[in-house]
Amino acid sequence: MDTSPIPVLILFGPTASGKTGVLFELSEKLQIEVVSADSMQVYKGMDIGTAKPSIEERKRLTHHLIDIREPSQQFNAGDFVRLADEVCMQITAGGKLPVVSGGTGFYFKNFIMGLSDAPPSDIKIREQLKQELIVKGASALMEELAACDEVSANRIHINDEYRLLRALEVYRSCGRPLSSFEKNSQAHGGVSNSKYRFFVIGLSRPRDELYRRINLRCEQMFQQGLADEVRSLFEKGYTPNDPGLRAIGYREFFIEDNENGGWKMSQDLEGVQALIAQNSRRYAKRQITFFAGLPDVKWVECDNTEGGLAQIKRICADIF
Repeated sequence: MDTSPIPVLILFGPTASGKTGVLFELSEKLQIEVVSADSMQVYKGMDIGTAKPSIEERKRLTHHLIDIREPSQQFNAGDFVRLADEVCMQITAGGKLPVVSGGTGFYFKNFIMGLSDAPPSDIKIREQLKQELIVKGASALMEELAACDEVSANRIHINDEYRLLRALEVYRSCGRPLSSFEKNSQAHGGVSNSKYRFFVIGLSRPRDELYRRINLRCEQMFQQGLADEVRSLFEKGYTPNDPGLRAIGYREFFIEDNENGGWKMSQDLEGVQALIAQNSRRYAKRQITFFAGLPDVKWVECDNTEGGLAQIKRICADIF
C-alpha cells in the first residue's frame, strides 16, 4: 500500500484577489477539484453576496463544501477540517488533485497545521454566555475577553458572536486563554496533518488595485440583485442573529427595529453598498495580515499579466 503523503494544492488570497479565475485557468491544464475554504459559501441561498461560483461554473469545475448548511446553522473550523479531509481523500481516490481554495484564514491554518488542543464545547457555559450576550451586550463580553485573552480580543470582530463566545467559553471552562492553546499547538506540532504534502500558494495584488476590485465587485453584486437576495432570506425568517447573515454583504442591510423589536431592512441601498465596500476592504486587510503568518507560502503577484499564472503552473508541475 502506498503510504506516501497525498499532494494537496492550497490556494488562498484576500477577497477579490482573483482566486476563481486562477482555478478555472488551472482546470484547463490539470485534473482538479476544488474544496471551498469559504466560511459563508457553505450556506444555501447566499449566492451573490458570497461571490459563490454559479451552477454553470460548478458543472465545469467541481466544487465541494458549497451549499451544505442552512443560514441558521453554525459551521466552524473543526467542521471544515473534518469535511475537507474526507473530500480530499475522495478526490485523490478519483485520480484528481484536491485544491483547497478560499479566503477563510482559520480554515487553512487548522487544516495545514492541525486543530488546537483547546477543550471541547461546554454546552452549559455556552448557554450562559448566550444569555449574558442578550442582557449585557457584545461590548461587555468583549471587555471581559480583553481582560483575560487580549490576543483573541484583538482579532475577533465584535459582531462575530460565535468566536467571541467560544473564546470566553474556553477561558471560563479551564482558566486558560484560547490563544494559548493555539500557540501550544504550533509549538509542539508544526505541520501536523502529515498525511498530506501541501503546496501553498498565496495570491497578492497591489493594495490600491485590490481595493478597486473590491469596490467594483460590490457594485456588480448590487447590479446582480444582492438586495433582493437578502430580502428573500429575511422573508424566510433569517436575520443577523443567524450565523449566515452575520457575513459581510448581508448584515449591513439590517438595522434594529426599535418600534417593533427585532430587525428591519435599510432603505438606504447606496449607504449599504458603501458600507459593504468599506467592511470588505477592512476584511481584506485583516486577511492579508493573517495569511502572512502561514508557513511555507509561495506568494504570487496577480497583476493581470500572464506572469503570475505561469508561476502557479510551474509550482503545480512540481507536484507530479
